[in-house]
Amino acid sequence: MCLIDMKRLFFGGITALIIFLSCTAAVAQRITKDHFKKEFLDHINLARRKGCNCGHTFMPPAPPLTWNDQLEDAARGHALDMSERSYFSHTGKNGKSASDRIILSGYNYKGYKSYTVGENIAQGQMSIAEVMNGWLHSEGHCMNLMNPSFKEVGVSQIDHYWVQDFGGREAFSPEEQKMIKSGRYRLIQKEVSRH
Repeated sequence: MCLIDMKRLFFGGITALIIFLSCTAAVAQRITKDHFKKEFLDHINLARRKGCNCGHTFMPPAPPLTWNDQLEDAARGHALDMSERSYFSHTGKNGKSASDRIILSGYNYKGYKSYTVGENIAQGQMSIAEVMNGWLHSEGHCMNLMNPSFKEVGVSQIDHYWVQDFGGREAFSPEEQKMIKSGRYRLIQKEVSRH
């Protein structure tokens, strides 16, 4: 009787320990992910708040960006693909562009008055501060970071491959929506992409 109770106690304790460790790992992962997002947004929005020189072009202050999980998903997919297949390019091995990947993530342009997307990539940097410093000292990357048309961002880092995807969408006003429904406003949809 005592031996059976000891076995139940032992296996019950192991089960409880496994559940506890799983929960602890999930919480730690969430804290790490939240810290990653916050640190990136802090770096990006500090630069946007101040304005900066992108090469020979001064980019004035721009509104802050917010985090978008769909853009993060697009960035993660591309960072993972580059890491697993050992290449470095805005064009995926499957031929898809940044705008293709962003649209596939669910960040689409249908129903919006304006739509723009862009992407920064980097390889080899060891920290958010290091990759941001590199992007801010590269004219094209810096101009993406400072682009006032971008309103949202999602970033991922896998095995020292960094992908930063930007998006900006502007919804139709209620008045414009009425005009569209009545047929007095004609829509011409065009996808815009910046790399």
